[in-house]
Amino acid sequence: MHGPSPSTPHPFHGEPHTVFLKNFITRPNIEVGDYTYYHDFENAPDFENRNVRYHFEAIGDRLKIGRYCALAHGTTFIMNGANHAMTGFSTYPFHIFDPAWQEQFEPSSIFDHLRGDTVVGHDVWCGTNSTIMPGVTICSGAIIGAHTVVASDVPPYAVVVGNPGRVVRLRFDEATIERLLQVAWWDWPIDKISRHLRAIWGADIDALERAAVENDVPLDAPAKAS
Repeated sequence: MHGPSPSTPHPFHGEPHTVFLKNFITRPNIEVGDYTYYHDFENAPDFENRNVRYHFEAIGDRLKIGRYCALAHGTTFIMNGANHAMTGFSTYPFHIFDPAWQEQFEPSSIFDHLRGDTVVGHDVWCGTNSTIMPGVTICSGAIIGAHTVVASDVPPYAVVVGNPGRVVRLRFDEATIERLLQVAWWDWPIDKISRHLRAIWGADIDALERAAVENDVPLDAPAKAS
C-alpha cells in the first residue's frame, strides 16, 4: 500500500474542497511539496490567486512550502509586495498610480527593507484563517493556531497562537525535537512512510528511529530545522 499519488488533484474521496496543492500551482515563484493539501469549501484550486497576496514576480521573493503540510480554510500568505515605504513621512504609494509620480520614487525606500522568501517546512499544520507575513520561516512540525498572525520565525515543533503570533509551547522536549529532525520522516519514500504510519502517528521516538534505520536511512546526519 502506497497511498494516493501526489499528482491526485482531489485526494479526499474526489471531493472538490480538498486538493493536493502542488497540482494547482502555476507560478514559478511558488513551490509546494508532495502531499501538502489545502482545504476550502469555496475554491480550493485557486489558492495561488486567492490566498497568496501581493506576490509580484518583479520583487523576486518566493513562497516555499514543504511536504505533508495541512493548510486549513483561509490560510493566507502576505508577500513582500504588500510593503510600503516607511523611511520618510508618508507611506502612501504615489508611484503606482502615475508615471509622473513614479519618477520621484526612490526604490530603496521599499526594496532595501524587504524580508526575502517565505518558507514553510514539512508537516506543518496551519489553522483556519491563519495569516503568514512576509519573509517568515515556519520550521517543520509546527502548529499555527486558527486566526493566528505569524510575523516572526517559528521554531521546529512549536505551537503558535494569537496576534501577533507567539510560541505558547513546544510540542516535545528539545532532545526529542532534535531526534525528530534527524529522522526527517518526510524525506522517506512513500512506500516506507506507508509501512510505518503507526510510528509516525505515534509518540515513541525510539520506534520511529527503529523505522528510520530500515533500508539504511542514516540517523547521524545534521539536524534539519525546516
